[in-house]
Amino acid sequence: MDKNQFFKRQTTLSELGKVGQQKLQDAAVLVVGCGGLGSPIAVYLAASGIGKIHLVDFDTVDPTNLHRQVFYDVDDVGKLKAEVLSVFIQKRAPFTAVTFTNEKVTKETVFELIGQVDIVVDATDSLPTKYLLNDACVLKNKPLVYGSLYKFDGYVATFNMPQKDGSYSANLRDAFPEMATDIPNCEAAGTLNGIVGMIATQQVNEVLKLVTGIGSPLINRLLIYNSLENTQLKMRLLPSVLKTEILKLFNSQSYSDPLCATQRVDLQISPTALRERLHSKDIEIIAVKSHLELPFKVHQTIPITDFDVQKINIDFSKTYVMVCQRGLNSYQATKMIKKRYPAVTVLSLTGGISNY
Repeated sequence: MDKNQFFKRQTTLSELGKVGQQKLQDAAVLVVGCGGLGSPIAVYLAASGIGKIHLVDFDTVDPTNLHRQVFYDVDDVGKLKAEVLSVFIQKRAPFTAVTFTNEKVTKETVFELIGQVDIVVDATDSLPTKYLLNDACVLKNKPLVYGSLYKFDGYVATFNMPQKDGSYSANLRDAFPEMATDIPNCEAAGTLNGIVGMIATQQVNEVLKLVTGIGSPLINRLLIYNSLENTQLKMRLLPSVLKTEILKLFNSQSYSDPLCATQRVDLQISPTALRERLHSKDIEIIAVKSHLELPFKVHQTIPITDFDVQKINIDFSKTYVMVCQRGLNSYQATKMIKKRYPAVTVLSLTGGISNY
C-alpha cells in the first residue's frame, strides 16, 4: 500500500499538505469508549493518518449496540469492543499503530493512560468517567476533546488547551461545575443513530484541527446541536475553575457512578462473597443483560428491557443474585423482585461483572 496514494485526497488540500499529514502521522491519541461515539472516532482518526491510537473499553458488543455502532456486526456480539475495533482498524488503516485496553479507566490507571498520548478523546457515556478524564487532563496539561449525547442533542468541545499567556482554556467543570445525578445514558433514554455519528465526526474534526493547527477548534466554546430542529448554538465558556481546586476534587472524589452511591447495601453481594457461594445449591444467578462475557454460569438470562417479575418462578428457599455489566440494571431488577416478593432474598452483584 502506497502512503502517498492512501492520503492523496487530504494532502491535496493546500491547508494540510504533506507537512500536515506528517503531523497526523506523528500524533498519538487516546480514545476512551468504543461505543457509538468512540468506534467511528477511532476509525476516522486512523483513516486520516493518526500514527498511534490507543483504545479503552471494558464492555462487550450487545445486539442493542448494532443500530448505531456500525463498525461491529452480528458476529461480534459478546466480544470485547476494544479488541474487535482494534482488529478492524488494523485491516482498514495500515499506517496506524493501534493498541487497546479491556479495562475501565480508574483513578489508579488514568495518569498512565493519558501520559503516553498527545490528545485524549472522551467518547464515554459515563458521567463519572467524563469528570475523571477531565480532571486528570487538567492536572497533566493534556487537551481533551469532549463529546456527549442526550436523546436528540449532542455536545462537543475542546477542553484544556494552552493559551498564549501560559494559562489553559476552559474545561468540563467550567461548563458543568458539578456532576448531575439524574441524567440517564443512552441505554435508558434512547438515541437515534444519526446524531451519534454526527457528534463523533465533530470530535474527529476537533482532533484533526488540533494536530494540524488549521481552522478554529472549539476552545472556550461548547457546541450544542439538536438533530430534530437542525439547530446549533455555541456557548461561550470562561475558564474559572483552577487547577488547585481540581486537584482537591481529584483527591477527594471516587468517580463512581452516582447511582451506585444510592444503592442499599443489604440488597448487594460483593464479588468476594459471590465467589464463596458460587457453587452453593441455594444460589440462583440471573443475568439481566444478554451476551455478557461471564466468568461463571448463570441459571437464566432475562434482559432488563424484558424483565417481568411475575414470570419468574420464585423459590423462597433460594438466594437470587442479579448480574449485569456495571451493577446498575441488576440493582434495578433486584428492587423489582424485592418489591413484588418482600420475603425473598435477592441481591445485586456490586459493580457488576466489570468489578468481579
